[in-house]
Amino acid sequence: MSSTKPKQENPLANILINVLIPVLVLSYLSKDPVIQEQLGKPVKPWHIGPVYSMAVALALPLGYGIWAFIKTRKFNFFSALGLVSVLLTGGLTLYLWNQDGSVKPNAGLLFGIKEGSIPLVLGVAILLSFRSANPLLNVFLYNDTLFDIPKIENKIREQQAETGYQNLLLQATRLFAASFLLSSLMNITLALWFFRGFDHTGANALETYNGIVAKLTGWGFAVIGVPILIFLFFTLRFLLKGLRNLTGFKDEDLMLPR
Repeated sequence: MSSTKPKQENPLANILINVLIPVLVLSYLSKDPVIQEQLGKPVKPWHIGPVYSMAVALALPLGYGIWAFIKTRKFNFFSALGLVSVLLTGGLTLYLWNQDGSVKPNAGLLFGIKEGSIPLVLGVAILLSFRSANPLLNVFLYNDTLFDIPKIENKIREQQAETGYQNLLLQATRLFAASFLLSSLMNITLALWFFRGFDHTGANALETYNGIVAKLTGWGFAVIGVPILIFLFFTLRFLLKGLRNLTGFKDEDLMLPR
């Protein structure tokens, strides 16, 4: 049997292509050359207009996601969710943009719902996966790269503490899922905040829309990531405390040496 492991996505490249470059594209390439000339402002070579800049910004993460799947030959739930997010952004943008260059007045609410739907789906998936063969809590935290799970579960059986063990994992799952639910609410709030006062009928409405989407892409990354990291830390401490009580082990016995 071959011991070659499938290549993993580079996290820095992931952030660069899925967040940073699209933000820069939407921020600096969205100016419409025609409107720039009408306003008497200089037209730069990179001013390709809101339509083309949105297409480029969406094509980058979409193309990278497809390329990563072909290269790794492995389905990744979170990469797939990212691709769905890109497709939702593109589809929602096509719906919100009018042929006369204006944007529908409910853009802020609809984009907020779109942004909030991704972490909401993750939070629900984490909860529902608890009874499955591969709980998502194990993907993020409670796995055999961090914890000495065979030793822990052997001790749990010796102590006849299986019920307490399952309750502990359930509570940890709920705690971690709460971070995604909080991120969902924060994403909706963030979208409504950035779209406040948006002139959806202005001459540069599409350009302004792209600028707001760029801000949401950048800030949304932090809004999702920060609560998850905070809850991840507290979930880890909660798990360690519960496992210490159930097994009598110390932290260094529960976790694998790094």
